[in-house]
Amino acid sequence: MAKYPLRVVALLYLLFLLVLPVGLIAWRTFSHGIGPFFQALSTPSAVHAIEVTLSVALWAVVANTVFGIGAAILLVRHEFPGKRILSALVDLPLAVSPVVVGLALILVYGKFAPVGGWLERNGLQIIFSLPGMVLATVFVSLPLVVRAIVPVLEELGEEQEQAAHTLGASRWQTFRRITIPSIRWALGYGIVLCLARALGEYGALAVVSGRLVGQTQTLTLFVEERFDNFDQSAAFAAATALALIAILTLLLTKFLRPKDAD
Repeated sequence: MAKYPLRVVALLYLLFLLVLPVGLIAWRTFSHGIGPFFQALSTPSAVHAIEVTLSVALWAVVANTVFGIGAAILLVRHEFPGKRILSALVDLPLAVSPVVVGLALILVYGKFAPVGGWLERNGLQIIFSLPGMVLATVFVSLPLVVRAIVPVLEELGEEQEQAAHTLGASRWQTFRRITIPSIRWALGYGIVLCLARALGEYGALAVVSGRLVGQTQTLTLFVEERFDNFDQSAAFAAATALALIAILTLLLTKFLRPKDAD
């Protein structure tokens, strides 16, 4: 009988923490029909915010996919001094506040920093522009692809790869025909999580973007800016769009995860 009170407590917890807040946002968004939702997201500032969000997220996913595959193989297939330190550094973004990440990037790539100043003198602005936003997003979503692939590589072992080498396959052929097909679901799972994290990032971007409307404003920053300017319909519409993306991401992760991994 004790399990029923626990279920009730768990359901109430989820209801008041997740379902009710998100449901109220959706209700405020669609209380006057679906028309205002599309109207709010079709304004020039909203369209530009969506474009910037997608651009930043896609570049971050590409960077973290390449790094994630390489780092996972390095951590699982090789032994070297400092391996534990590298593994800990990969997880560092999970422990560091995104705001701290943004401030750290400003110290390195800001206009008055040695590196950032040199880059700006050579025509490449990092902070308060798209490159800085991509760097910040890459940092905060760094561990997701790596940590999705590492357990799968550990479980697979090296037998198939060693057999391919024995039969004369090159490293590239082994990687393309053995490694990638073996980790494809984990790779897809990590990519989807990385994409979701990138699309919903706020803290680091709020610091490095400058929040310039029509220039460096992402959808999360658009929500804040519209709400602060008492344009609640636009704020709720953008928030609902982000929530729908999160739900779609959740469904994708469930679809990509094989049944025997549950």
